[in-house]
Amino acid sequence: MRILHVYKTYFPESQGGLEETIRQICRSTTARGVENRVLTLYPGRGERIVEREEATVVRYRQHLEVASCGMSASALAAFKRQASWADVVHYHFPWPFADVMHFAAGIRAPTVLTYHSDVVRQKTLMRVYSPLMHRFLRSVSSVVATSPNYFVSSDVLQGISEKVEVIPIGLDESTYPQLDPAVVDELEAEVGRDFFLFVGVLRYYKGLHILLDALAGTDLPVVVAGSGPVETELKAHVRRLGLRNVAFLGHVSDVRKVALLHLSRAVVFPSYLRSEAFGVTLVEGAMFGKPLISTEIGTGTSYVNVHGETGLVVPPGDSKDLRGAMAELAADDQRVAEMGAASRHRYEDFFTGDVMGARYLDLYERVLSGPSQTVRS
Repeated sequence: MRILHVYKTYFPESQGGLEETIRQICRSTTARGVENRVLTLYPGRGERIVEREEATVVRYRQHLEVASCGMSASALAAFKRQASWADVVHYHFPWPFADVMHFAAGIRAPTVLTYHSDVVRQKTLMRVYSPLMHRFLRSVSSVVATSPNYFVSSDVLQGISEKVEVIPIGLDESTYPQLDPAVVDELEAEVGRDFFLFVGVLRYYKGLHILLDALAGTDLPVVVAGSGPVETELKAHVRRLGLRNVAFLGHVSDVRKVALLHLSRAVVFPSYLRSEAFGVTLVEGAMFGKPLISTEIGTGTSYVNVHGETGLVVPPGDSKDLRGAMAELAADDQRVAEMGAASRHRYEDFFTGDVMGARYLDLYERVLSGPSQTVRS
């Protein structure tokens, strides 16, 4: 079976949670005999075709970007040919240019769409895009929501509920490097241990400005691993607040990320808008047996992190409550251990790559065999 994944960015140029999700889907289905290909855009430097362990990545030069939507004339021209290679075309939403390519190429192959997020920020452009979006969503064979929380709270998904099923994002633990004691020692010398860890791309909706506000007047240690569009603003905010208990490490390798997770006390994830549909970092924290701190935004973050069981869930955008949750875990070693163990158990029950791969393969087989038969969970 051949699957063509379609999204605007992918490794190695972009390394966010959505790209990691595509990688994990590819890897977990490859183990079941699926041949995966990823169609994506890139700046135009380096190889156009990249062979990776999980998939062949076919890259087309990005010619234009409007409101975070990359566009490519060469991808548009080649899309029909690329789609003809596949048994199933798997779109990763949102990327409005994919909607355009879908209709321009007259795609008739079975199609799956993983709905990663509502379109949240571009409210004015959404009025223009909405008719195309709804036509596109109605045209695909099956739509996947990544959590029951997001499914029930998304007006868009409720409008097409008859073709939606839920497949939570899962991670294959074997794709992560083994803990390197030398790297652990190096990072412990640099940032210590028992800190609160954030890992991710530094975007507006991640709520890191709220996290920084929560640190003011405390000695709670925080390590931020990642880079992104708001990095300069965040560092300026650190200077304004006079914070000395936060370390920005920039983008980190998987080896360093594993070491940071090992050294951390808990994972903190302050995203405060629905653009954060799931939170792969929370699953990584659970996989490493760490308690989690997140906010209640009606998305998959509260499906991964169950308040009072695997961690603490606080109101979004509230630095005082976030500070209180961090202080609570900083002061209670037994609770940290109990919640960390519960996180690991929840990962094993719901969020392994093996479970996700089996469910996607089942979905691919169903859309290939005929009209989609929705199986919800």
